[in-house]
Amino acid sequence: MSSLRPREGGSTEPPHHTPPRKQVLPLWIPIALIALVVGIAGVAYSQYSAKSSLDQRVAELEAKLQENVQKLEATSTALASDIEVVTKKVGVTDKELSNARAFAEKLRTEHEKTLEAQRQLASKVDTKADTTDVAAARAEAASKVAEAQKESETKITSVSGEVKTVATNLETTRKDLADSRRDLVDVKTALSDQIARNAGELAQLRQKGERDYFDIDLKKLKKNEMQRVGDIRLELRETDTKKGKYNIIIQVDDKKLEKKDKLINEPIQFLVGAEQLRYEIVVNKVEKDRVIGYLSTPKNKALSAERPALR
Repeated sequence: MSSLRPREGGSTEPPHHTPPRKQVLPLWIPIALIALVVGIAGVAYSQYSAKSSLDQRVAELEAKLQENVQKLEATSTALASDIEVVTKKVGVTDKELSNARAFAEKLRTEHEKTLEAQRQLASKVDTKADTTDVAAARAEAASKVAEAQKESETKITSVSGEVKTVATNLETTRKDLADSRRDLVDVKTALSDQIARNAGELAQLRQKGERDYFDIDLKKLKKNEMQRVGDIRLELRETDTKKGKYNIIIQVDDKKLEKKDKLINEPIQFLVGAEQLRYEIVVNKVEKDRVIGYLSTPKNKALSAERPALR
């Protein structure tokens, strides 16, 4: 027992007792428990979702398998039917094949008979080859061959003479054509040297009176819409003002001539009519959807005809 007497130099108060403290759990333990519960719930939901998806996939596969089984059954039925038809057809084919073989054997037999008959005939001919009839036939045939050969030689000689005559005439015609071509080249050159590049030069050509000149002021219209210039018709298709080029359609003698990528002051020459008269078109100016120039035609058509005369 403790004594209530005061210690020496001390107080007479009783001793002080401290009550025991209550133990408190750390904060991280409840948080960890909550996270564990949430994780377990997530795993359970994932497993449930996977099971549902798997069940749905199994159902789809079963339906697909059932569909394939039905298709296979239908195919098997059709195949059985086809096999039956093919079997019947093969039976018919075997019959036809047998008939064909019999027919081939018949043909072979007849061919052998024909060959035997030919051999017998050849033997008979050899036997009678030295008889008087065969000798007479040979002499007659030789006579006819000699006569035909003589007649052929006569005809060949006559034909050779005619061929030489034709060759001479052909050479003369070629010479005439060559001369005509040179004359045409001279005409083209003369026309090209007489090109008017502006209104002043065109007036000078008109004063010479050697050819007729018609002004051209051609505009681009609807497709296949022609404009008359002199006794021909023209259609402007395209113009290129930067390059000074144009495309034009010329209708003459019920024919259409297409001239593409023609330049300024480049002469376009063409023949007209049965007399083959040489016409010439020259464009001096190219604008947007418009060209300006002139058409040159011969004055005297009889003297200007370029159709070559064959002798």
